[in-house]
Amino acid sequence: MPDTGADDLHVPVLVVGGGAAGLTASMLLSRMGVGSLLVSASPTTSDLPKAHVLNQRAMEIMRDVGLAEAIYAASTPARQMAYSGWYVGLAGEGADYGRRVAVMEAWGAGGRSPEWAAASAERQANLPQMRLEPRLRARAEELAPGRVRFHQELTAFAQDADGVTATVTDLGSGASYRVRARYLLGCDGGRTVGPALGVRLEGLRDVTRMVSFHLSADLSRWARDPEVLIRWLGLPDLGAGGVLVPMGPDRWGPESEEWAFHLHYGLEDVRALDDEAVLADLRTALGLGAADLSVHRISRWAVEGVTADRFRVGRVFLAGDAAHRQPPTGGLGLTSAMHDVQNLAWKLAAVLGGHAGEELLDTYEPERRPTAAANVRRSLENAFNQLAISALLGARPGDPPEENWRRVRRLWSDDPADAEFRRAFRRTVAAQSMEFDGLGVEFGYTYNASGAVVPDGTPPPENPDPIRLYQPAARPGHPLPHAWLENPETPENLEDGDGRRLPLAQLVRPGRFLLVAGEDGHAWCEAAAKIAARADLPLDAVRIGHLDGDYRDVRSTWTRWRGHSPAGAVLVRPDRFVAWRSPGGTDTPGATLARALETLLHRTPDHPGR
Repeated sequence: MPDTGADDLHVPVLVVGGGAAGLTASMLLSRMGVGSLLVSASPTTSDLPKAHVLNQRAMEIMRDVGLAEAIYAASTPARQMAYSGWYVGLAGEGADYGRRVAVMEAWGAGGRSPEWAAASAERQANLPQMRLEPRLRARAEELAPGRVRFHQELTAFAQDADGVTATVTDLGSGASYRVRARYLLGCDGGRTVGPALGVRLEGLRDVTRMVSFHLSADLSRWARDPEVLIRWLGLPDLGAGGVLVPMGPDRWGPESEEWAFHLHYGLEDVRALDDEAVLADLRTALGLGAADLSVHRISRWAVEGVTADRFRVGRVFLAGDAAHRQPPTGGLGLTSAMHDVQNLAWKLAAVLGGHAGEELLDTYEPERRPTAAANVRRSLENAFNQLAISALLGARPGDPPEENWRRVRRLWSDDPADAEFRRAFRRTVAAQSMEFDGLGVEFGYTYNASGAVVPDGTPPPENPDPIRLYQPAARPGHPLPHAWLENPETPENLEDGDGRRLPLAQLVRPGRFLLVAGEDGHAWCEAAAKIAARADLPLDAVRIGHLDGDYRDVRSTWTRWRGHSPAGAVLVRPDRFVAWRSPGGTDTPGATLARALETLLHRTPDHPGR
């Protein structure tokens, strides 16, 4: 039962909001030994399909909290999320309904793309938020029993120099209690915490209006491509565009039992507000009768791209939709929310554990806000290009259906006069690789202008296409490159799948720094051990090389990207970003490493934590 009455509840961190951001924050804090209380005004987790793509970095976080395998088991099978496709409608009289006019590999082609496999040991997953969030909640409750409370609303809060005092009301009983926390994390979608602090969301609003349907139907006769995850439909009969996504839960692809369908409306189109009108449009869009569809839920939302003007106000931090909102094109909203709290959780743990000065928390906003703003821009660009594709597929509201059909049939006509139209269409579709092949956006973002990174003076690696191409580098501010490692005590020539090889990323344990030295970096490891013991720092150390070390770099991948000699080293933050690098050895490894840690953690030698 929740604490109620006159007694205050004291916790290090109060998390407000029970969506993906809040639940991930709760799990990460628990894994780092930080106590927290999560409250959510909602009676339960989301019952909407909403976001569904989990990128590789998000799956690394899910690995950290012990959920990766459960999510993969429930997710769309890899072979059925390898492509996105564009079609003219779904079903209807005549051969042109359901015609596929373009297809594109999506998100690493279900794990088959070598570039995506080289970026991470994890692959993309696809699990609708309505099925993901209950799993997040169950795991959060397992890690923090009694401290994940739904149907309990933050009704007031105030902060002072030492913490935050909040009032929480149990919406079931009406009873209220007070919570005293060192810090408050607002993951409430911008409903309460941000507005109370005067935080503004800046950017584009009301780009277009969407109506979403969660429905059950047997679409296997028409959705015939089992490898396609998302179907983008041009709808000449409606002059609109639609998006059809399988929802599982037990079968996927054409055999999926449930589907989400998203239908575009103009901002001034009053039909979008009428349930009977949008249901009629749904049947027209899919070419099916009422008996063929069972609609569970209709929801309405506006496409927007906004970023909060501040991510921190005193002892209050904003994350997820409270800090940024973007179109779903690219799947960057849900995953960005998880990356927000991953960035913040280890910093809170370091400060609360006495390992860092409070100034470390000042690095959250300069690291995450530019990254989130870039993701918002990318998502908007993805959305605008999809709208351009839809227009070429007959989605022009106001034009009569026969005109829309005449236009779209130019894509497969034999008339030489239509050749330029077809080339323009193919080029517009090809540009959508910025959404479905955006590995540089998803994995390549960096934290360079930050007080939690020590620059080493090296230039960033050249990258001819930062959206589509990810260029690994163990440079300060960059994500830790992926490499498969092998314990030299085990037999040679083992396959990755036998459990004896592990990815370098898994050596970074929750809330702990990792010093990775070269094969000749014994002195760095000895210095790290002494500093960890003397200062009680969460710091581990290993040597990695192709011929020698605590782990063998079996494919010389780490050797390629590490950017230092066999006697050098890099320091990796708990969120797997490189924080510091030494190109070689030094006569004073202890002092050199200590200075780097003091800079990163905002410590002083005689006053390490505050």
